[in-house]
Amino acid sequence: MINIEIPQPDLVITKKKPGGEQGTTAISHLYGFTDFTKIPRDRGGMILFFDKKENLLFVGKARKLRQRVKKHFDDQVSPIKNHREQVSKIACMYVDDPVEREIYETYIINKLKAKYNTEKVFFSS
Repeated sequence: MINIEIPQPDLVITKKKPGGEQGTTAISHLYGFTDFTKIPRDRGGMILFFDKKENLLFVGKARKLRQRVKKHFDDQVSPIKNHREQVSKIACMYVDDPVEREIYETYIINKLKAKYNTEKVFFSS
């Protein structure tokens, strides 16, 4: 039997409310994620999108995390294109090996039952 453990996120960014707590935080162009620039440009890994109730919406993998996250918010073919406003938290896990990313993606989709992943799904709703 194979035992896979989901890695802890290396970076978590959350959506900021317009105006911030003191009314000074400017909202970013990327659906309210003002800390978007903290996502590394040169690291590969896993991306997990969560709603405000901590439900997993979508799992993805990328060779370059920041570009891929940005593409999910800009691209018209992204699986979350009609659900972008639901995303309130993005968790990133750094995984450099592409084979490991593939395994983690499939495992996380099925273990945590990602709502908007349609491929690699082995569970029934």
